[in-house]
Amino acid sequence: MPKEMDFFIYLLEAYAQEKGRSASEVLREWECLGVVQVIYDNYLMYHTEALENAFADIDGIMKMGMPSATGAR
Repeated sequence: MPKEMDFFIYLLEAYAQEKGRSASEVLREWECLGVVQVIYDNYLMYHTEALENAFADIDGIMKMGMPSATGAR
C-alpha cells in the first residue's frame, strides 16, 4: 500500500475520532462532498504538520471547498 494511502487512512481515523464519529461515516460525508481526492492529494502538507492544522484545513475544505485560513499552505 502506498505511504499516501497509509497516511490517508490514519488521517481519516484520527479525524473521525476527534469529531466523535466513525471513520466510515466521515468517509461517506467526504465522498458526498467530493473532497476525498483533495484531502488525499494534500498528503505532502498534512503529514508534516500537526494533526490539528490538518483537521482545520479539512473543515475548511468541507465547508467551502477550499482550505481554511488556519491550515498551513
